[in-house]
Amino acid sequence: MWILYAFGSALFAGITSILAKCGIKQTDSNVATAIRTIVVLLFAWIMVFVVGSQGTLSSISAKSLTFLILSGVATGASWLCYFRALQIGDVNKVVSIDKSSTVLTIILAFIILGEKADTMKITGAVAIGAGTYLMIQKNTKAANGEPPEGKAWLVYAFLSALFASLTAILVKIGIENVESNLGTAIRTVVVLIMSWIVVFTTGKHGQVKNIPKGELLFICLSGLATGASWLCYYKALHDGLASVVVPIDKLSILITVAFSRIVFGEKLTVKSGIGLLCITLGTLAMLF
Repeated sequence: MWILYAFGSALFAGITSILAKCGIKQTDSNVATAIRTIVVLLFAWIMVFVVGSQGTLSSISAKSLTFLILSGVATGASWLCYFRALQIGDVNKVVSIDKSSTVLTIILAFIILGEKADTMKITGAVAIGAGTYLMIQKNTKAANGEPPEGKAWLVYAFLSALFASLTAILVKIGIENVESNLGTAIRTVVVLIMSWIVVFTTGKHGQVKNIPKGELLFICLSGLATGASWLCYYKALHDGLASVVVPIDKLSILITVAFSRIVFGEKLTVKSGIGLLCITLGTLAMLF
């Protein structure tokens, strides 16, 4: 059953990237992240009360709470980097780098969680690494005819992948004896606090009232998609293997690439197409 939750996570995660990109055309990425987190938080706590796990809050151990908080901090850092990268870079490239966190997650799962790294997983990791390299090739001209973006998006994208991999490991430890919906809700509180601290410290809180209504709608919708993805993802992590759940979740790149072509007109070159194929095959290899 946890396999199905992992695929559900991939579906909603793929939609999230497109909705978020639509919501940050004029809106600052940090402000958008803070607003999205409010939506995710409401969604997460509603699910907690739906399943009735709020009564177990007082029984959470200090260890689990600590790792849930740390995973929330890592998630917040990953989000801030990810949506900044999305704002200034191509969706296809940013998402492909973000999905490369699978490789680091497998390494950390082997070292910290003691999960086995067999031949198929190693082969899959190599394929994902090679595919990511091919996907982030430089464009001589952007899709809209403007000069290509600088390298700032690349740094943000790699930082997003790093923090995402840390998140998966910290969460796996933190929700070992915690109901997954409750664990998600607790983590989201940390992300919310962290994201708004960034907004206020950078002096961008005044921009909230000036967000275009259309972009605000997409930001909120991306928050709902994220909430759905998270609930599926952490339920899968709670019941299954991190080294398998994470690769399945990364298949969301196929959904994102398809929608980025339809919505933003972003095209894949032959080289990028081969890279996407490598990432997909590498991800599937890990499932066996």
